[in-house]
Amino acid sequence: MTTFSDLGVDQDIVDALAARGIIEAFPIQEQTIPLSLPGQDVIGQAKTGTGKTFGFGIPVVQRIGLNPEPGVKALIVVPTRELAVQVYEDMDLLTSNRATSVVAIYGGKAYEGQIDQLKAGAQIVVGTPGRLIDLANQRLLNLSEATEVVLDEADKMLDLGFLPDIEKIFSKVPAKRHTQLFSATMPGTIVTLARRFMSNPIHIRATDPDEGLTQANINHLVYRAHSLDKDEVIARILQAEGREKVVIFTRTKRAAQKLVDELGDRGFNAAAVHGDMSQESRERSMAAFKAGKRDVLIATDVAARGIDVDDVTHVINHTIPDDEKTYLHRAGRTGRAGRTGIAVTFVDWEDLHKWALINRALEFGQPEPTETYSSSPHLYSDLNIPAGTKGRIKKAPTTQTVQTQKPKRDDDAPRRRRRRGAAEGSSTPTTEHTAGDGAGTHDGKGNEHHDGNPAPQRRRRRRRPSSGGAPQGGGAA
Repeated sequence: MTTFSDLGVDQDIVDALAARGIIEAFPIQEQTIPLSLPGQDVIGQAKTGTGKTFGFGIPVVQRIGLNPEPGVKALIVVPTRELAVQVYEDMDLLTSNRATSVVAIYGGKAYEGQIDQLKAGAQIVVGTPGRLIDLANQRLLNLSEATEVVLDEADKMLDLGFLPDIEKIFSKVPAKRHTQLFSATMPGTIVTLARRFMSNPIHIRATDPDEGLTQANINHLVYRAHSLDKDEVIARILQAEGREKVVIFTRTKRAAQKLVDELGDRGFNAAAVHGDMSQESRERSMAAFKAGKRDVLIATDVAARGIDVDDVTHVINHTIPDDEKTYLHRAGRTGRAGRTGIAVTFVDWEDLHKWALINRALEFGQPEPTETYSSSPHLYSDLNIPAGTKGRIKKAPTTQTVQTQKPKRDDDAPRRRRRRGAAEGSSTPTTEHTAGDGAGTHDGKGNEHHDGNPAPQRRRRRRRPSSGGAPQGGGAA
């Protein structure tokens, strides 16, 4: 076992990690920290969930010193808001025994709070490219003294088209700096990026020799499922024995919200994170999930790299991802910090070609997904679901009987009111009835004029008894 003290980490940082129960270093940390501490540029590559954040974060905190001067000394660039929050929390932990201040800079939040923290002298900035450039252009963010620069999840930043923004950011930091680049995958574009912005970097790839392209501690299950049966299958998986927190990925924002509503109706405690939600709502959902107030999180890929929760036991791909890189990042939300996990992927009939490509790239050896329904026996045995489990843990409200009786009472009441109104209308003055504008409602089926008023004959007949019986037709001729 290699401890952080063995790697030359300062005691206050060791104590901060120990307070969270983090004692032993992961392979990526064990290999990169000794190189980064003296100032060597490093490219760190390791599977998702293997401790990359502390791998670059510990050298950053230690190199800027115990009590750095006010002003930005370190910059960590991440591709998504969720990841910015996660990295910020980890850096805040590492600096908990120091005077160093950390600030998160990302979109979707008000500028004022972030600007106030910068003006207060924050030394470590964690941010997304767009908001960083925006504040730098307004001269509210000074990067001229940022001698520690980190690109986290660099492959995702390139996928999102952030390369021009990365170039602008590097033009604002000192030419002489210590640069670290970390990513789970390392395509050719990442190597090109490293050559442009780094000085003689050492590439560290932390994997076990006998391990495949996927994490060995994750059990991958692939089912060919019907779209109309997926919700029922998911609801039964959520009742598996030993199930703790679950992350479900959907392809679209609409599908995510629809699934949240469906699972909530079935009695499950689910939250959502997708692009149609405000940043504040997304952060509330993430906080509730991490705190255990919600145990099911439904997300689009925007959140795939910002969910760092140790007790996620299941990841479910409601729809298959487009490529193997996205699959690895989704599945990497479980089996973190050395734990075991289960990744379930549903493949629609029209998406079989996508699974063929992922299967070939990740060497699963399962070219044909298993045809699966909510009643399939192998679903119960694969996922340890108790026999007889159904897809609902809360009964739906039964108000149908009450609703069918109400319309009948409502229909009767207006008819009685109309009859009373007709009788009362006969006592109103004649001039009020004959002053219509000609736009009546007569349909030829009743004793009404074209203006909608009762016929004059009825009014004369009803007034005759009130005259004391005197004849009205003849008179003195």
